[in-house]
Parts: sequence; structure tokens; C-alpha cells
Amino acid sequence: MGIKHLIESQQLDKNIIFEIFRNADKLRTSTKKPLKEKILATLFYEPSTRTRLSFESAMLRLGGNVISTENAKEFSSAVKGESLHDTIRIISSYADIIVLRHFKEGSAKIAASVSPVPIINGGDGSGQHPTQALLDLYTIWKEIGKIDNITVAMVGDLKYGRTIRSLCYLLGKFENIKIIFIAPENLSIKDDIKEYLEKHNVKFEEQTNLNNFLGYVDIVYMTRIQKERMSDEEYNKSKGKYTITKENLKLMKENSRLLHPLPHVEEIELPIDIEQTDKRVAYFRQAENGLYVRMALLDYLLL
Repeated sequence: MGIKHLIESQQLDKNIIFEIFRNADKLRTSTKKPLKEKILATLFYEPSTRTRLSFESAMLRLGGNVISTENAKEFSSAVKGESLHDTIRIISSYADIIVLRHFKEGSAKIAASVSPVPIINGGDGSGQHPTQALLDLYTIWKEIGKIDNITVAMVGDLKYGRTIRSLCYLLGKFENIKIIFIAPENLSIKDDIKEYLEKHNVKFEEQTNLNNFLGYVDIVYMTRIQKERMSDEEYNKSKGKYTITKENLKLMKENSRLLHPLPHVEEIELPIDIEQTDKRVAYFRQAENGLYVRMALLDYLLL
């Protein structure tokens, strides 16, 4: 059974995931324009580079059109006090599908409750970012050829990291997955994710030393410490604690991959030549994959 809105990763089963993945592969080289005359609205209350622009590029490549606001918190009627409910009801009369990024967790669910057109959650506070999880999983599938039977290290801000949360929900649908959570004590993974993983028989452990596991895992998924989501005290406790450098990159297995949802700051300190030539560094290919996955998702929801 299909879905109308994409609000959280839990909505996606394996059949939908691989249908989107197979279509993403086809759309890399397709010249067809299946969404001609369709309109995408990108409604972003928080900053974005990759998510907003890749969705807009995806729609244009599929033959559709785009209407957009990149800072709806300041440059929409939200400034005048308009509710999200009303904004969505208005925009849904202008567009065939809406991608929403909002600073409050749960906002995408609220939007979906009143929208007659599909809503895609482009990130809601520290809640979820399901399309990022889809492109992360697609990247794992493309880079190492499988999703079952892998070990993943998730590193950095695991408390507020919506990309981490969303990816955990997807990994829970596969077999023989092991996750190593590596984070400062004040930014450890939340209990609801651990409970979900236990329920779905995903092995996991919590550790603090990154280098001890670099030679063991298949995927190293780095995240930045999100200063905007925490107090200065909490940020200062955590910043710079985990970093991938030229030196510890050597500890990673030859066939493992380094992922990051981007943007990266002090947690990755690699020279550009290594980023361009070391096949283990996959995060720019990961970002590019987002275009094709989002093309496939738009196609799935609108056709």
C-alpha cells in the first residue's frame, strides 16, 4: 500500500524503499518529464542548502515548476501571526505537493492533517528528516552493495540529530544490523530510538572512543554538533570531541565508507585532494544521490 505524505521514516516499508531506489537509478539517465505542469512548493522556516535546492532541481528535471520561500519564518505571513494550519491550506491551493522544513518537531504532521496535497517532511526541528534517511540508505546500498549484514558507527550529536533518528528507523527494517553510537555523554542517543531498535532486533552499543571502531565498521556516519539546538554550555562540552582527520582516516577499512549529511564543520578535517580521491570519502556522492532519490520520491507521490 502506498503513502500520501512522507512525514516519518517509519512509514516506509522495504517495498516502497526499493521501488524508490530502482526509480532513482532510472531517473539518473532518463530524459522523460513525467511531472510536466505539476508545481512544487518549498516552504522552509529553517535554513537549507541541499534539501531545498535538490528538491527544486528534482522537480525542474522532472518537467515541473517550483514556487519557493527559503526563510518563511521572516518572509511569509508567519511574521504577521498566521498559523501553520492556515499557511498550508493556502499553499496547497497553489501547488500539487509541498516540502516543509520547520523549526518545531511535529510540524510536518500538523501540515499533513490539513493538506489535500502531499506533504514531505524536509526536517522538523530535532524530530525527523526522512528524505535524508532515504538518500543515506540509498548511498549505503550503492556504495557497498547491500544494506543487510552491516555495522554502522553513528558519531556526534545523537541527541538532537534528526538525520540519525530517521536513519535508525530505516535500518531497523533490515537484517543483522549493528549500530555503534559514539557521542559525548550529554548528546547520547535518546531512549525512544533504543527502544525501537530493541523491538526490531537491531544490536547496538554506546561508546565514547571513535578511533577504537574505525577499523571495524562498514559505515562511519559523522554529524556536526548542532550549536543552534543547544545551550552554549552544552555546545562547549561537545565541540571538537570527534574529528575525522587524514591520520585516523587510515584506520578505516578499504571498503568502508565515510558519510555525513552535511554541512560539516570541525568534525571533518580532510584535505580537498583526499576528499576527491579516497573512495572511502562518500559524502559528496551522498549529497548528489539526494537529487535522484528526491526525484524518485516526487515521482512516486505524484503519479
